[in-house]
Amino acid sequence: MKDFSISMALVDFIPVILFAIAAVILQRDLYNKMSKGAFALFAAGTINITCAGALKATYKLLYAAKICDFEALNAMFFPVQSIGFLLAGLGIIATLTHKQSTPTLAVAPTVFSGTFVFVALMVAGLGLMDVGLCIIAFKMKKQHVTTIIVFAISFVCSLCMGYLSSQNFAQAAMNWIAEGVNVVGQGLFFLGTYLMHKNGLAKFQLKGGETV
Repeated sequence: MKDFSISMALVDFIPVILFAIAAVILQRDLYNKMSKGAFALFAAGTINITCAGALKATYKLLYAAKICDFEALNAMFFPVQSIGFLLAGLGIIATLTHKQSTPTLAVAPTVFSGTFVFVALMVAGLGLMDVGLCIIAFKMKKQHVTTIIVFAISFVCSLCMGYLSSQNFAQAAMNWIAEGVNVVGQGLFFLGTYLMHKNGLAKFQLKGGETV
């Protein structure tokens, strides 16, 4: 029996909305700097991440409202979100490195158990995306220190989420802690994106990257 409440489920939508807004801003600002392949990776990844978070929050809402226990929505969260982060990270790195080939992911589900493999993919993808955005912020030179610090703290919050994901989420207290960390992390990700957008990311030209 999971200790979910309707208010908890509604709060869970906040980081999803923050990330979705940040993702749309980044997609619009980076579109002219990415090749079709790199943009496809980034767009697909951010859509996956948003959908995974929205479905997980919907699962909690349905459960808390005693409508149903839609377990499939809960079970698909880690696979969809982790692959999303990996794709988004690869899209950002491809923009910076000009490497457009998409690596083949060979995942053997029988070797790993639990959610560890998905947490690892999520952290790796998010790390690539945040590092890539920090490099772009550094090249822009406007409030780049603040922006890099914001993205770094956001990444730390995501690492904390990776740890918290291994804990017992049947208890309300653990859910509230995780949601608090997630709101802070995605809020900072949105802030970093907003700072880059405000400082002219849409018009900024990456050296040699606008035709990637």
